[in-house]
Amino acid sequence: MDEFILEMRNITKLFPGVKALDNVNLKVKSGAIHALIGENGAGKSTLMNVLSGIYPYGTYTGEIVYEGKECNFRNVRDSEKTGIGIIHQELALIPYLSIGENIFLGNERSNHEFINWDETHSKANELLRKVGLKDDSDTRIKDIGVGKQQLVEIAKALAKNVKLLILDEPTAALNEEDSNNLLNLLLELKADGITSILISHKLSEIVKISDAITIIRDGATIETLNTADGNISEDRIIKGMVGRELTNRFPVHEPEIGEVVFEVKNWTVFDPLIEGKKVIDNVNMNVRRGEIVGFSGLMGSGRTELAMSVFGRAYGQHISGKIIKDGKEIVLKTVRQAINNGLAYVTEDRKSAGLVLMQDIKSNISLANLNKISTRQFVDDHKEIEVAEEYRKRLNIKSSSILQNTGNLSGGNQQKVVLSKWIFTDPEVLILDEPTRGIDVGAKYEIYTIINKLADSGKSIIFISSELPEILGICDRVYVMNGGKIVGELSRQEASQESIMKCIMKSDMEVK
Repeated sequence: MDEFILEMRNITKLFPGVKALDNVNLKVKSGAIHALIGENGAGKSTLMNVLSGIYPYGTYTGEIVYEGKECNFRNVRDSEKTGIGIIHQELALIPYLSIGENIFLGNERSNHEFINWDETHSKANELLRKVGLKDDSDTRIKDIGVGKQQLVEIAKALAKNVKLLILDEPTAALNEEDSNNLLNLLLELKADGITSILISHKLSEIVKISDAITIIRDGATIETLNTADGNISEDRIIKGMVGRELTNRFPVHEPEIGEVVFEVKNWTVFDPLIEGKKVIDNVNMNVRRGEIVGFSGLMGSGRTELAMSVFGRAYGQHISGKIIKDGKEIVLKTVRQAINNGLAYVTEDRKSAGLVLMQDIKSNISLANLNKISTRQFVDDHKEIEVAEEYRKRLNIKSSSILQNTGNLSGGNQQKVVLSKWIFTDPEVLILDEPTRGIDVGAKYEIYTIINKLADSGKSIIFISSELPEILGICDRVYVMNGGKIVGELSRQEASQESIMKCIMKSDMEVK
């Protein structure tokens, strides 16, 4: 057996006006976990799309040598036939089909033109046990969490006898427990001889399980590090990614905090689908002018549900409680009323709820405040262009022009477009829900700087994040949520990973 299962030689890929890959070289050893890292837009996903046949032979230059043979994949099916499987960050599962149907979709267990359902579900259940899932294959995808859906995707790849598994940001939307389960599964697959290529911005995960790390910057290969050599720190990796030392992950910030601007009192919300299920229970919170208030908690604690219900009742039913802004009670029954009253909400899911990916940067930025650039109900094209150019420059959105489709931008630049859209509404209260999810350390620092400037200009910021270091690094005060309740309020001086977890554990004990 060759030492290297894969060699990609001098891969160059051009898009209109952009060289996405510039003579990239990658060598992956058989049976290894090989990490591929770099800033957003560095070319990682593009390289894997070339490998998997999403960008077919003829649309790039260079060679792909897999298991000792040169391969010219013309589509995904070609690569799958050789044992290459790719799992994208946006999962390709059909929510209203069962787990078993999804696992064998396009790879059906059939007998004389009819699907053999007994074989489908028995083999699916075998694969589920292999990836550590106890759910039955009859269960519909919509009825399981994102962490389990990731494992279903891996089971789907195993059903096609995968030898080389590519995972693009597999833990970006997972909590710590689900992330650890997935990483442990990759180690088990490695023991079974399956090779993995892992794209991730979570450097701690990369260092923990990778055998080798290839760094890509600006579409070019910078270096490959072997973790067996030791002394490969996160700071060392960051230097390779951004081309410079990044001594502080968070910008230094001295806040100027003023009076209370926004308050929520006795806020209770019920599940929109399950009658009688309370998801937010008598929550009280406030945020001051120029303050960044963090909301921490485990996945399912109610942070997003609270934010969406406050933002014009975008979530929930039978909502009760009061919202007070600048000392006066306001009623926000719709998203439009929330916007008109100076609120903005940056969703945690930028691709499906924050952006129109088929539209250009210009259209997305103006979307939430068309009145500001309209005359007699017609959009003023010149004003729209001026606004888009201003925010492109102000937030350093890297693109070929403001007419580039947002779907073709990197994750970090997409997030900047979402922020631009809501900053353009000139909000007084800005709710940020996981604003740096799936974004590299360099882009995160830029977004933190933008948030600090917004606070310095007098905006009140509500900052929701699953990453405790991020909460501690940028927030002036922290609310801790668990089970739909606020179970702790900590000053910047009091807040630590230990104190936040103590609040959560203490509330769990009280419930028991």
